[in-house]
Amino acid sequence: MQQEFSGIWVPVVTPFTSNGAVDADALAALVRHLVDAGIHGLVVCGTTGEAATLDDDEKARVLATVTGVCGGVPVVMGVSGVSPLDVAKQCRQWSVHRLTGFLVPPPYYVRPSQQGVIDFYAHVAGAAAPHAVLVYDIPYRTGVELTLSTLRALAQIPGIRAIKDCGGDARKTQALIADGQLNVLAGEDHQIFTTLCQGGSGTIAASAHLHPQRFVALYEALRAGRLIEARALHHALAPLVDALFAEPNPAPLKAVLAAHGRIGSTVRAPMMAAGADVVRAAQRAYAHPGLSQ
Repeated sequence: MQQEFSGIWVPVVTPFTSNGAVDADALAALVRHLVDAGIHGLVVCGTTGEAATLDDDEKARVLATVTGVCGGVPVVMGVSGVSPLDVAKQCRQWSVHRLTGFLVPPPYYVRPSQQGVIDFYAHVAGAAAPHAVLVYDIPYRTGVELTLSTLRALAQIPGIRAIKDCGGDARKTQALIADGQLNVLAGEDHQIFTTLCQGGSGTIAASAHLHPQRFVALYEALRAGRLIEARALHHALAPLVDALFAEPNPAPLKAVLAAHGRIGSTVRAPMMAAGADVVRAAQRAYAHPGLSQ
């Protein structure tokens, strides 16, 4: 299978000004920095981007900003909802932009049957064409568990080509990688090393906003079979990953980015600013000697 969705993808934060507006200038500068660092793809308006708090005009501004400065790096747009008709409408709405695909979780809150999930994705994938659909398997946010048999059925739907794997089931992850029908992207940052070692295609990792070159180096080392080098990078990055998720993402991440002058630290309610102890721990992890350039 061609690994269309591979490497280190970053789910981009949405910077806000001090008065709460989308800060397009800071966003553009951040994206240029990530692209210059060699990351392989960008996800906009995902959970890290606080998409649930953005209106359509703000989403349009975020998407236009990112696609305007990404320099050809592929971009995936996050879309979500309960009704397949509504999610399909969103895909058609955003298709006017230069996109590689859409990251789509199953319908949240209503807890549909497995067949309901399959029908949902079939409808959305049809509307998204010719863009790809990436399944966002994240049951702790949606309340919907996607079984292995369901994911194998989804892999047969034209247009569904990858999964952001936050399912929390190592055996399911291993089986999907072995099947080779979907590009399997680690969705939990602490699973990057394990997923890649098993043959997964990459990751969508919020932590890769920080030291993005080190995350790219980890991917390249594993792809080339340099396990000792990759293991050292993994252990150096692990404390940073832990610290960034000690409180709800993206508050700790935004605080560290702000400390290094990339963006402001503002988050939108109901998200709260990261606590001082968490920020200090993240800053210490960021300064790990194994991550120096």
